[in-house]
Amino acid sequence: MSERIHIETPNLPLKALKFKVRTFIDEKVIPAEAAYDKGGRDAEEILLDLQNLAKEEGLWALGLPREIGGGGLSFMDYVHINEIIGRSELAMFALGTHTAQDATMLNLYGTPEQKDKWLYPMVRGEINPSVGLTEPEVAGSDPTLIQTTAVLDGNEWVINGHKWFTTGANRAAFTSVFCVTEPEASRHRRASMIIVPTDTPGYEIVRVVPTMGHQHGGHCEIKLTNVRVPKGHLLGNRGEGFVIAQKRLGPGRIYHCMRWLGQAQRAFDLMCERSLKRYAHGSLLSEKQMIQKFIADSATEIQAARLMTLEAAKKIDQGEEARVEIAMIKVFGAKVLHDVIDRAIQVHGALGVTGDTPLEKMYREARYARIYDGPDEVHTASIARRILKSYKEGTGWNLEGINE
Repeated sequence: MSERIHIETPNLPLKALKFKVRTFIDEKVIPAEAAYDKGGRDAEEILLDLQNLAKEEGLWALGLPREIGGGGLSFMDYVHINEIIGRSELAMFALGTHTAQDATMLNLYGTPEQKDKWLYPMVRGEINPSVGLTEPEVAGSDPTLIQTTAVLDGNEWVINGHKWFTTGANRAAFTSVFCVTEPEASRHRRASMIIVPTDTPGYEIVRVVPTMGHQHGGHCEIKLTNVRVPKGHLLGNRGEGFVIAQKRLGPGRIYHCMRWLGQAQRAFDLMCERSLKRYAHGSLLSEKQMIQKFIADSATEIQAARLMTLEAAKKIDQGEEARVEIAMIKVFGAKVLHDVIDRAIQVHGALGVTGDTPLEKMYREARYARIYDGPDEVHTASIARRILKSYKEGTGWNLEGINE
């Protein structure tokens, strides 16, 4: 059986733990960002050093259950921690939170053998996961259209398909492939999730897709040609692919939104600090009404997004689906992230578009937020559709909570 690590998480109140995480990120992670972003072997060593330090300080994989080697924080506590971690993209990898969605998925649906082979090593930080959902030939916003197939041949699945934006596949030990196994079933029961080791014959990384600001990132295009994996690599039951994907994506969207808040807060900090130091046209920028409005609007929007996200997280924590609330924060949170960073760049002027501050990278990354985990338009339509349905049924949908 695969060995599980035990992380001695500091026995601290949430506020103190947030401060400890914030201190670790500001003092250890952020100073390492520039060197890490250069890539290469030095980047690997920097990341490994940070991960070991995070484990020593009890800050590793805080949101995962203790029984699988995580820190054992409750869902709501981990939501709060994720906002702090969001201050730095590198922090996600340094503190072992980048595999949380996949680890949760495997913990919920994996067999004991699957957990030994992939879950526990992943939680220890020894291997990385990837997920094959999106396909270039069909709209990624409608997963019922996927064309990748898996056919059972004796005791093996034979998989054929074409995926892209399989993030991290070039570093991953396996890809959880979303594929059609029940072609005659209803549209949401056609797909299953099958674990495919990336060294399986027929598994080909065609290229790392060049994306905005990243010529050599981690968004991979892959082809699967007569890929054979054992029958036991099926995750969950046949036809449960949509259920499993939603279990992965729902809480994941909460985590994304909290990390976006961390990014927005960091941009906000930089904007305020710059406005207090930069002198132009007779006064500091902080004394100019237009800049004051940037600051006031940003503070208001960040707080609104934070409260909306925490409300959605509370409902998930109570066992509710919270689909409307999740869709709302996905759309609103992505806009807040973009707008706050945009204002911070404006306050920095020419400096803001250089690599001398993290803002230009943050701005590029923020643009992705309106697309991944479902584009804004799909979530917006879902919000309206679900609310209108409640009115058609005579129940209505309220914001006051009086029907709860």
